[in-house]
Amino acid sequence: MTAPIRFPRFFVTSPAPCPYLPGKSERKVFTELRGDNADELNEALGRIGFRRSQTVAYRPSCLDCQACVSVRVVAGEFKASSSQKRTLKANEDLVATECRPWATAEQFELLQKYLAARHPGGGMTQMEETDFADMVEHTSVTSYVIEYREPAVGPEPGRLVGACLTDYQGDGLSMIYSFYDPEHEDRAGLGNFIILDHIRRAAANGLPYVYLGYWVEGAERMQYKVRYRPLERLSRGGWERMPDHEQKRHIAAATAPRGKRREDALPAKDGLSADYKIPD
Repeated sequence: MTAPIRFPRFFVTSPAPCPYLPGKSERKVFTELRGDNADELNEALGRIGFRRSQTVAYRPSCLDCQACVSVRVVAGEFKASSSQKRTLKANEDLVATECRPWATAEQFELLQKYLAARHPGGGMTQMEETDFADMVEHTSVTSYVIEYREPAVGPEPGRLVGACLTDYQGDGLSMIYSFYDPEHEDRAGLGNFIILDHIRRAAANGLPYVYLGYWVEGAERMQYKVRYRPLERLSRGGWERMPDHEQKRHIAAATAPRGKRREDALPAKDGLSADYKIPD
């Protein structure tokens, strides 16, 4: 390994309002992913709770809060619930294709529809097509866009209804950013289906984990992540399995009636790497 890989430089962002917990502020520590060993560095950092945004790896580093917890699904032991089985069956005709990380106008149009419905007023709704291209294409690690299309009718590809920017690591799949058609009248749970497909995909390739990013207890829009069992979380002592009784309690809370709710809504996403300023 070269010195820049063995000893990466880390930086800290300025405090900003927390997108998950009202009244809290967030701060992140981050480093560049570059060079011939970017894949190895990204994988090593992923195992200690970092996430990727373009050519940057980051993780929360808040002074007075440790609510953000990295979680991953144990793919080889995953057992689908009754509702997850229904979601798989309802969408089993979708055609999933691994595409190189190259942004398309069709993907961007779907992303805009997703953001308008799921995160209106969020910062990413201001994204332009060039910003989306940067998000997808500026990568120094092994990444793909997995597209989900309805069956083709005629020579043209079927309708694009979902997509996920995914990193392939030695120990699993890391779901960087997923989006889908949130108003499809005939397909419920597309967001959940994308996660379920990644779990199947990881297990079929002998990869032990699917990394879902951060889970925040008490943040309603983050609770969908606890529905995938078994789930591991990163603690001070390393990765540990969430006890079954505890996970059942979280699932019950996440699925309890709470007025009008979107069952497969995903949380607001982290921003582009432009948010991470690296000094010269």
